[in-house]
Amino acid sequence: MSNYVKIFDTTLRDGEQSPGATMTSAEKLEVARSLARLGVDVIEAGFPAASPDDLEAVRRIAVEVGNPPRGQEQAKVPTIAGLARANKSDIDKAWEAVKDAAHPRIHTFLATSPIHMKHKLKMDPEEVVQRVSEMVAYARSLCADVEFSPEDAGRSDPEFLYVVLGEAIKSGATTLNIPDTVGYTTPDEFYALIKGIIEKTPGMHDGITVSVHCHDDLGLATANTLAGIRAGARQAEVTINGIGERAGNTSLEEVVMALKTRHPVFELETGIETTQIARVSKQVSNYTGMVVQPNKAIVGANAFAHEAGIHQDGMLKHNQTYEIMRPEDVGVNQTKLVLGKHSGRHALRTRLAEMGHSLDEAELDKAFARFKELADRKKVITDLDLEALIADEFYRPRDVFYLEGLQVSCGTLGMPTATVRLRGPDRTVHNFASMGTGPVDATYKAIDAIVQTPCKLLEFNIHAITEGIDALGEVTVRIQGENGQHTMDAQSEVEYPRVFGGHGADTDIIVASAKAYINALNKLIIAKTEGTQPVQNDFGVMLG
Repeated sequence: MSNYVKIFDTTLRDGEQSPGATMTSAEKLEVARSLARLGVDVIEAGFPAASPDDLEAVRRIAVEVGNPPRGQEQAKVPTIAGLARANKSDIDKAWEAVKDAAHPRIHTFLATSPIHMKHKLKMDPEEVVQRVSEMVAYARSLCADVEFSPEDAGRSDPEFLYVVLGEAIKSGATTLNIPDTVGYTTPDEFYALIKGIIEKTPGMHDGITVSVHCHDDLGLATANTLAGIRAGARQAEVTINGIGERAGNTSLEEVVMALKTRHPVFELETGIETTQIARVSKQVSNYTGMVVQPNKAIVGANAFAHEAGIHQDGMLKHNQTYEIMRPEDVGVNQTKLVLGKHSGRHALRTRLAEMGHSLDEAELDKAFARFKELADRKKVITDLDLEALIADEFYRPRDVFYLEGLQVSCGTLGMPTATVRLRGPDRTVHNFASMGTGPVDATYKAIDAIVQTPCKLLEFNIHAITEGIDALGEVTVRIQGENGQHTMDAQSEVEYPRVFGGHGADTDIIVASAKAYINALNKLIIAKTEGTQPVQNDFGVMLG
């Protein structure tokens, strides 16, 4: 059995199904580029049947990320997968979306648990077996790489699973993914399930990859995934930061670092460039508006923080007293190049390159201008400042409305008032003043009056991302349009309203709040037209 574990990243599919985690096509493409640099083996780019813009986003990723750059034909590129329900229409759309990738994959699924077959599918077991046989064979007639998943395998009868999976192998499946769809199993149970599938499924052979896909409803996703790997699975389906439906999916960073840190136990390898983890985690957090909890393993703000005196004393004597991995291994750089207002372009370029950001001259000009502006307000620019600056300047959809100016009056002596100046899509500058219950409310009312895009503010979060009274503040928001932007959940087949996240950073927290709200509104506006344009090369600013 191979000692290599494939990393199948489903951030752009299962992860994006998190409430509020909707990303634009430009953002999905940038995340896909980052995942490729990270070294994932398979990118599940989306569910093409959900909507025309989902199909177009997957197709664009297949074309631009799923093929080596011109002149580098031997470069490694990830497999690009599209999800499809077990019907010809979905499979056709998935194939249309991924066919231009160097290594395309169709991933189709059908539920096998008694509760799903009875209440959702309304099919008896014999019908399920027949459907799996027919649809896997159909997918294989289009694509040489077919993955099949028995949905809710964790609550399925193992003996029935052996039959279904045997038919999938007979029909041409190359990967068998075993999902614990509702996070129900325990590690011991999941180990036994995977071991039984490997040993008892008819037609199982070394050319078949067994995969595991776990959810975190009981907080056991990572433990179950590692148990499945120990039982013989050689593909782990994961997401950045563990985002996903309900309580989320298995976290990529946790599985990868567990295999690396406890290598003597597992004796397994992955192709992940772990020094990229922190950067990609931050990027996904910014794009989705889903803040990473401070105590999150590997990528949380406190993951390498030590406050207790005993711990601090131990760390000063030897860092391995309280750290089982080096922060540098996941891209948390502890040796910082101090940057300030006297620093030049070369120093900035060097530090950004060390952090994984490759900017062309035009992008560097923009970044340097923002850097000098920030340096005039802060004595020292930290790595966290730079990540926030780059995210705010580049990791966003193309501007529809752009904040040109903001003036706020507030306090205890009068009604909070905000005057906002926005540049519109036709380059026209709009000014509007509004009053509100507070400075942020007044600002948002003024923006609404200019943009004229009805929406509901669902969530507003604010936090300082660096230390001191001159700290750079970061705001994330989530909004929902009032005019029915919807997408489809692949498993439940239920349409749900799209929620758009926005991100803004500034030393002035009201300005950061305005930027975050405009960022989310721009995504909402863009979403109304996405999916109708052919593949182009002008989707926003692309780094790296």
